[in-house]
Amino acid sequence: MNLTLEDVRPLVGGELVDADDAKVGRIEDIYLDNQTQRAEWALVHTGLFGRKQVYVPLADASASDGKLRAAFTEDQIKQAPHIEPDEELTPEQETTLYRHYGVTSPALSPPSQPSSPSPAATAQPATDEAMTRSEEELQVGLVRKPSSLVRLRKYIVTEQVQTTVPVSHEEVRVERVPVTEANLDQAQSGPDLSEDEHEVTLMAEEVVVEKRVVPKERVRLGTTAVSTEEQVDEQLRKEQIDVERQ
Repeated sequence: MNLTLEDVRPLVGGELVDADDAKVGRIEDIYLDNQTQRAEWALVHTGLFGRKQVYVPLADASASDGKLRAAFTEDQIKQAPHIEPDEELTPEQETTLYRHYGVTSPALSPPSQPSSPSPAATAQPATDEAMTRSEEELQVGLVRKPSSLVRLRKYIVTEQVQTTVPVSHEEVRVERVPVTEANLDQAQSGPDLSEDEHEVTLMAEEVVVEKRVVPKERVRLGTTAVSTEEQVDEQLRKEQIDVERQ
């Protein structure tokens, strides 16, 4: 499909998609063939934030739904040789680009038989009396990615514990009771003289220590969002337009 200036002029500033309808970038300008006035090249912003500019041949390109569809893949377009945008493409630059895309231009000799193309084969941007001034804008986004890994690990430690426990025990105490009228009969119940023996069992408390496992608390991991501020420092380029009188 041969695109004319009227076909492509509304597409400047719109999207360029590849042969599989994948978005490639924004159309900065359209270059026309000097001789035929057909749309020959599209200058497209690609890459991160649209910083890279590449030329895309419009051979077999089509326009629909406000988009320009190229006949090449996204990778093939983004890997095109870098050529600084200018008011026109030189025949040598067109030859380099066509060789990359594997396209034979009607106005140029095949890459296998290089020759010096005529100046009529050069392409110029499809601009009118106005000049487009562009500048870079800073676009800052956020990417969520892992920063660290936190895990709970339980282990055993030993600590010395001291406590005081009151302990009691029995001791022998000798009690002497005088013989009176009240206990005379008990005192004379035995023989006058004899040998005898009495035993008393003494009781004492001993400390008994045992250990038992007692649940104390439940521990789990949780996350809390904390906001901080980071300074972004970047250089932006912009075009300036001067008026020259001759």
